[in-house]
Parts: sequence; structure tokens; C-alpha cells
Amino acid sequence: MTLTCYFDAFSGISGDMTVGALADAGADQDAIRSAISALNIGVTVSFEKVKRAGIGATKYHVEGGEQKAHRHLSHIVKMINAAEMSERAKRNSIAVFEKLGEAEAGVHQVPIEKVHFHEVGAADSIADIVGACVALDELDVTQIVCSPVNVGSGTVKTEHGILPVPAPATAALLVNVPVYSRGPEMELTTPTGAALMARLAESFGVLPSMKILRTGHGAGDRDFKENANVLRVILGETVRAVESLDVAILEANIDDLNPQILGYATERLLADGALDVTVQPLLMKKDRPGNLLTVIAKPEDREKMAQLIFQETSTLGLRIYAAERRVQSRMWSDVETPYGTVRVKVSGDGNYAPEYEDCRALAMQAGVALKNVIAEANYAYLKRTK
Repeated sequence: MTLTCYFDAFSGISGDMTVGALADAGADQDAIRSAISALNIGVTVSFEKVKRAGIGATKYHVEGGEQKAHRHLSHIVKMINAAEMSERAKRNSIAVFEKLGEAEAGVHQVPIEKVHFHEVGAADSIADIVGACVALDELDVTQIVCSPVNVGSGTVKTEHGILPVPAPATAALLVNVPVYSRGPEMELTTPTGAALMARLAESFGVLPSMKILRTGHGAGDRDFKENANVLRVILGETVRAVESLDVAILEANIDDLNPQILGYATERLLADGALDVTVQPLLMKKDRPGNLLTVIAKPEDREKMAQLIFQETSTLGLRIYAAERRVQSRMWSDVETPYGTVRVKVSGDGNYAPEYEDCRALAMQAGVALKNVIAEANYAYLKRTK
């Protein structure tokens, strides 16, 4: 079973909220305590049932330890490797700290080996990151998806003085991640929470298609009147439509462009990350023949796609709107034909299709008709599945 964990960061995300939410959803609290104890950083952790704006949640507390320590990445890695926990939890914890190190190195313009972790090198932040990775392992989560992230607003007090929200390291970690600002003027997403999602989440968007098994809520420190200061996690079994994501649709009516240039623009858009590009003939005003260019893109790529359309086509305007994209689960299966190996794409309900580029390359190499290679690939796949 593929167990998906969806993080709903409508009130931001931090390390302690993450651990609290996963514990609330059923992660073994004793296993988390044991792993943190094995780090030998002098802290104790506990879990408390609380309410935020009337919503029941679990608050993860970390007490003790040196909170002003400035540790290098190598020190933290050694500490985690020496602790007693699963190899998967160790790998994920180290990967998150490496992600943090990359962000801090970029912000301060120093090599990653020389980065001094300040707030995130303190004992409580280490306990947050390791606790979250242990909890995910205990729940046997195989896939993580996160909602667009509410970063908050205003300013935050850091080791480097008062900085605007999101703090520089948080902003660096959330590059290419959909974010927004809503609610009280304060930091809602911390570098620790941003690093966990930036490193561990496979994608960001709406709730994926799943059969919900259980949920959990992790409490933040404050209790807001306007909204519940909690991080929600939803655990579920993945069903056929595994991809259910927000997308941006960009459209332009074009009637004064050389078709060769339009074809080139289509190639550029696909090469730069468009999910799909189509060109549809249409009849425009004054009975002029034209084409409708439609581009499906990730929300974070919307502006890049728009600028590319303006650059490569003659259009003076675009229509942009949001939509939801769903795709069935699929896998690749290799089959052998008289001309060579062909990948076959197989959907969750059993539909299949030989990969066009594989068949095309083999047809050109063997000097045979493309339809013959496709027929052989279909035959090989059907023969093997009977």
C-alpha cells in the first residue's frame, strides 16, 4: 500500500507543528522520545493535548539542551549517525539539514562546510527535524505532498537582527514552492518547517486523490482568534488518480505568425517545463484563420511560460486561469521486439501504449515503417501479460 501524507499548511508550518501533527495522527510517541534521547543533546520531549481556536491538537514540547549552540553541518551529521534510529530516519534527517545548509550558504555567500547553524543548530530544532523524520518512518509514509504554504507576514527577530517575513533562509528554501500570506502579521513558516517540506515533499498542490485513513493536528505556540493555529496532516491510501494538482492554463489567439515559428515556440515551452502544449485552428474576427495556443503549466511556472509566449510569438495578450489536473497512476514496462527494447506506458486500469520516441528511434535505425515497430511492441506486451 502506498501511504500518502498530505500536509495542509494553511497556518504555516514549523518543526514542532510537524512532529505534533504526525504524533496526533498515530506516530509512536515513545519511538520519537527514544530517538531524541539517543542524540545526547540534553533535551527531553513531551506531547500535550491542547486546543487551538476550538480544534483539538497535539503540542510537541522540547525542553532543556543548549539553545545558543552554533553547530556545523558535519557535527550534526555525526550526531545523527551515532544515534539509535532507523537508517531511513537518519537519511531523511541528514538530507533536511543538508538542504538547510545549502540555503544558509546561499544567503551568507559562504561554502556549505563553513555554515554556522544558528537557530536551526539549537537543540530544539535538531529535536524537531529528527522527531519529524522518525515519526514519518514510524507511520511508514511512502509519499509526501504539501499544500501551498502560508508564510505569514510582518517581521521576525533572528540572530541577524529583525528581518522581514519570510526570513531569507525560509525564502531560499521555498524557491519554486507555491506560497501566500494570510492571517496575523508574524512568521508562520519557519526555516525548519520549510526545509522539511522542501526536501521531503514530492509535490505541492491540492489534496491528492486518496482514501483517507486518519488525520492529525499539530499545534503552534499561539492560539489565534481568527483561525486555528494548527498544521493538519491527512494520511491516506493512494487510489488510481495519483496526480491531482493545481495547474495554470495560458491561452492566446494568434493569427499573424509564421507556422514554423509557432512550432518552434511549442518546442521551447515544452523544453522549459510546460506540462502540455496544444495548437488548435480557429476562425477569428473578420473571418481570419488563426490558432489557439494553449499551455498547461505548474502554477510556479506561470510567469516563466507567459514571458516565453510573449518572446517567441506575436501575441500581445494572454488569458491565464487556474484549473485542476488529474492523471491516473502509471508505470513503465520494457518489452523486447525484433528491432530492440521499447518502453510501454501502463495505466492503473490496464490501458497501455508503446512509447512513441522509442518506436521512432528503432524504426529509423532499422529502416522499417514506424507502424511495424508499434505493432511488434503491442504484440510483445500482450503476449507477456497473457
